[in-house]
Amino acid sequence: MKKLLIGLALAAVVALVVAWAAAPILAGQGLIRAAKAGDARKLESLVDFPALRQSLKEELNAELVARMRRDPDIADSDLGGLGLMLAPMLLSGAVDTLVTPEMVSEMVVTAEAPDPTQPPEREPGDARDGDDIHQSWGYRDLNHFAVTLTDRDRPDQQLALILERRGLFTWKLAAVDIESGN
Repeated sequence: MKKLLIGLALAAVVALVVAWAAAPILAGQGLIRAAKAGDARKLESLVDFPALRQSLKEELNAELVARMRRDPDIADSDLGGLGLMLAPMLLSGAVDTLVTPEMVSEMVVTAEAPDPTQPPEREPGDARDGDDIHQSWGYRDLNHFAVTLTDRDRPDQQLALILERRGLFTWKLAAVDIESGN
Protein backbone atom coordinates (compact mmCIF):
# COMPACT_ATOMS: atom_id res chain seq x y z
CA MET A 1 0.00 0.00 0.00
CA LYS A 2 2.84 2.39 0.86
CA LYS A 3 4.51 1.78 -2.54
CA LEU A 4 1.21 2.51 -4.28
CA LEU A 5 0.86 5.85 -2.48
CA ILE A 6 4.45 6.80 -3.26
CA GLY A 7 3.90 5.83 -6.90
CA LEU A 8 0.70 7.88 -7.12
CA ALA A 9 2.38 10.88 -5.48
CA LEU A 10 5.32 10.60 -7.88
CA ALA A 11 2.98 10.31 -10.87
CA ALA A 12 1.07 13.38 -9.69
CA VAL A 13 4.29 15.39 -9.36
CA VAL A 14 5.44 14.30 -12.84
CA ALA A 15 2.04 15.21 -14.32
CA LEU A 16 2.17 18.62 -12.63
CA VAL A 17 5.68 19.32 -13.96
CA VAL A 18 4.72 18.24 -17.50
CA ALA A 19 1.59 20.43 -17.42
CA TRP A 20 3.61 23.34 -16.05
CA ALA A 21 6.26 23.00 -18.78
CA ALA A 22 3.73 22.48 -21.59
CA ALA A 23 1.44 25.39 -20.64
CA PRO A 24 3.32 28.07 -22.67
CA ILE A 25 3.38 25.83 -25.73
CA LEU A 26 -0.37 25.37 -25.53
CA ALA A 27 -0.86 29.12 -24.97
CA GLY A 28 1.40 29.93 -27.95
CA GLN A 29 -0.45 27.50 -30.19
CA GLY A 30 -3.76 29.00 -29.08
CA LEU A 31 -2.45 32.49 -29.84
CA ILE A 32 -1.32 31.46 -33.32
CA ARG A 33 -4.61 29.67 -34.09
CA ALA A 34 -6.63 32.68 -32.90
CA ALA A 35 -4.45 35.07 -34.93
CA LYS A 36 -4.76 33.03 -38.11
CA ALA A 37 -8.53 32.77 -37.63
CA GLY A 38 -8.83 36.48 -36.84
CA ASP A 39 -10.59 35.66 -33.54
CA ALA A 40 -10.40 39.05 -31.76
CA ARG A 41 -12.18 37.86 -28.60
CA LYS A 42 -9.74 34.99 -28.11
CA LEU A 43 -6.76 37.26 -28.80
CA GLU A 44 -8.00 39.74 -26.20
CA SER A 45 -7.88 36.98 -23.60
CA LEU A 46 -4.38 35.83 -24.65
CA VAL A 47 -2.67 39.24 -24.87
CA ASP A 48 -1.73 41.73 -22.15
CA PHE A 49 -2.27 44.80 -24.33
CA PRO A 50 -0.77 47.45 -21.97
CA ALA A 51 2.45 45.42 -21.62
CA LEU A 52 2.54 44.67 -25.36
CA ARG A 53 2.09 48.35 -26.21
CA GLN A 54 4.95 49.33 -23.90
CA SER A 55 7.19 46.64 -25.38
CA LEU A 56 6.39 47.72 -28.94
CA LYS A 57 7.11 51.35 -28.10
CA GLU A 58 10.52 50.42 -26.75
CA GLU A 59 11.38 48.12 -29.67
CA LEU A 60 10.16 50.51 -32.38
CA ASN A 61 11.83 53.53 -30.74
CA ALA A 62 15.13 51.68 -30.62
CA GLU A 63 14.76 50.63 -34.27
CA LEU A 64 13.82 54.17 -35.35
CA VAL A 65 16.75 55.76 -33.49
CA ALA A 66 19.15 53.19 -34.97
CA ARG A 67 17.87 53.90 -38.49
CA MET A 68 18.12 57.65 -38.00
CA ARG A 69 21.68 57.36 -36.67
CA ARG A 70 22.73 55.18 -39.62
CA ASP A 71 21.44 57.73 -42.13
CA PRO A 72 24.17 60.39 -42.48
CA ASP A 73 21.72 62.99 -43.84
CA ILE A 74 19.61 62.79 -40.69
CA ALA A 75 22.42 62.24 -38.21
CA ASP A 76 24.36 65.33 -39.34
CA SER A 77 21.44 67.74 -39.62
CA ASP A 78 19.89 69.90 -36.91
CA LEU A 79 16.45 68.68 -37.92
CA GLY A 80 17.64 65.12 -37.39
CA GLY A 81 18.22 65.91 -33.72
CA LEU A 82 14.76 67.40 -33.49
CA GLY A 83 13.37 64.29 -35.14
CA LEU A 84 15.14 62.11 -32.60
CA MET A 85 13.49 64.10 -29.82
CA LEU A 86 9.98 64.11 -31.31
CA ALA A 87 9.87 60.61 -32.75
CA PRO A 88 9.19 58.80 -29.44
CA MET A 89 6.15 60.99 -28.72
CA LEU A 90 4.69 60.48 -32.16
CA LEU A 91 5.45 56.77 -32.13
CA SER A 92 3.89 56.37 -28.69
CA GLY A 93 0.57 57.79 -29.84
CA ALA A 94 0.57 55.68 -32.97
CA VAL A 95 1.32 52.47 -31.06
CA ASP A 96 -1.42 53.21 -28.52
CA THR A 97 -3.90 53.57 -31.37
CA LEU A 98 -2.77 50.71 -33.59
CA VAL A 99 -2.13 47.87 -31.13
CA THR A 100 -5.37 45.92 -31.47
CA PRO A 101 -6.25 42.24 -31.81
CA GLU A 102 -6.23 42.73 -35.58
CA MET A 103 -2.68 44.09 -35.46
CA VAL A 104 -1.56 41.15 -33.30
CA SER A 105 -3.10 38.83 -35.87
CA GLU A 106 -1.22 40.64 -38.63
CA MET A 107 2.09 40.30 -36.74
CA VAL A 108 1.62 36.56 -36.26
CA VAL A 109 0.62 35.88 -39.87
CA THR A 110 3.33 38.03 -41.48
CA ALA A 111 6.16 37.72 -38.89
CA GLU A 112 6.60 41.49 -39.08
CA ALA A 113 6.40 44.16 -36.43
CA PRO A 114 3.77 46.76 -37.20
CA ASP A 115 4.69 49.93 -38.98
CA PRO A 116 2.82 52.67 -37.08
CA THR A 117 2.85 54.87 -40.16
CA GLN A 118 0.96 52.33 -42.27
CA PRO A 119 -2.39 50.63 -41.53
CA PRO A 120 -2.56 46.83 -41.99
CA GLU A 121 -2.94 45.94 -45.65
CA ARG A 122 -4.84 42.68 -45.26
CA GLU A 123 -7.66 41.21 -43.29
CA PRO A 124 -6.95 38.21 -41.04
CA GLY A 125 -7.50 34.96 -42.86
CA ASP A 126 -7.16 36.26 -46.44
CA ALA A 127 -4.88 34.95 -49.20
CA ARG A 128 -1.67 34.69 -47.20
CA ASP A 129 -2.14 32.14 -44.44
CA GLY A 130 1.31 32.18 -42.86
CA ASP A 131 2.47 28.80 -44.19
CA ASP A 132 5.80 30.33 -45.21
CA ILE A 133 6.46 31.44 -41.61
CA HIS A 134 8.96 29.33 -39.66
CA GLN A 135 8.25 29.04 -35.94
CA SER A 136 10.73 28.21 -33.21
CA TRP A 137 9.74 27.78 -29.60
CA GLY A 138 11.72 28.02 -26.38
CA TYR A 139 11.97 29.26 -22.84
CA ARG A 140 13.96 32.43 -22.25
CA ASP A 141 13.71 31.88 -18.51
CA LEU A 142 11.19 30.26 -16.17
CA ASN A 143 8.65 33.07 -16.64
CA HIS A 144 9.24 34.03 -20.29
CA PHE A 145 8.66 31.87 -23.35
CA ALA A 146 9.42 32.99 -26.91
CA VAL A 147 7.68 32.02 -30.12
CA THR A 148 10.09 33.27 -32.79
CA LEU A 149 8.58 33.83 -36.22
CA THR A 150 10.72 34.07 -39.35
CA ASP A 151 9.40 34.62 -42.86
CA ARG A 152 11.31 32.26 -45.15
CA ASP A 153 11.59 35.12 -47.69
CA ARG A 154 13.33 37.33 -45.09
CA PRO A 155 15.46 35.01 -42.94
CA ASP A 156 17.51 37.90 -41.51
CA GLN A 157 14.44 39.40 -39.81
CA GLN A 158 12.74 37.69 -36.90
CA LEU A 159 9.86 38.60 -34.65
CA ALA A 160 9.82 36.97 -31.21
CA LEU A 161 6.49 36.94 -29.42
CA ILE A 162 7.29 36.84 -25.70
CA LEU A 163 4.73 35.07 -23.55
CA GLU A 164 4.92 35.84 -19.84
CA ARG A 165 3.76 33.60 -17.00
CA ARG A 166 0.69 34.85 -15.15
CA GLY A 167 0.11 32.40 -12.33
CA LEU A 168 1.04 28.74 -12.37
CA PHE A 169 -0.37 27.67 -15.75
CA THR A 170 -1.52 30.90 -17.44
CA TRP A 171 0.58 32.66 -20.09
CA LYS A 172 -0.10 35.89 -22.01
CA LEU A 173 1.61 37.66 -24.87
CA ALA A 174 3.28 40.59 -23.10
CA ALA A 175 6.17 41.68 -25.30
CA VAL A 176 7.86 41.42 -28.67
CA ASP A 177 11.49 41.28 -29.63
CA ILE A 178 12.32 42.59 -33.09
CA GLU A 179 15.52 41.05 -34.36
CA SER A 180 16.89 42.41 -37.60
CA GLY A 181 20.01 41.45 -39.47
CA ASN A 182 20.56 45.06 -40.55
